[in-house]
Amino acid sequence: MKEYTMKKYFSFLLLPIFAMMMIGCAEEAPSVRVLNERPTKANVQVKQKDGNTININDVAAGQQSSFQNIAEGTSEATAVIQNESVSPAVGFTAENDYN
Repeated sequence: MKEYTMKKYFSFLLLPIFAMMMIGCAEEAPSVRVLNERPTKANVQVKQKDGNTININDVAAGQQSSFQNIAEGTSEATAVIQNESVSPAVGFTAENDYN
């Protein structure tokens, strides 16, 4: 009876440990969002390393967009801001498990 109880105890102890290890190994795709700190609306185009683009449009002044998944690697974001002639651009590196 004592041996059965010990085996049962260890199986209940090891099961959560294995579950946590499986959850910890999953990678999430990198993601981006736009926070518009300008006084007017902004549109942002993200050019990804794989050649695809993501457009995040009509982000109102003082607002932020929802997260969009992107490809891992280098990307460039270019903003078109309403009533401004300059379109700022920035390069960045996207990594798994990071927003």
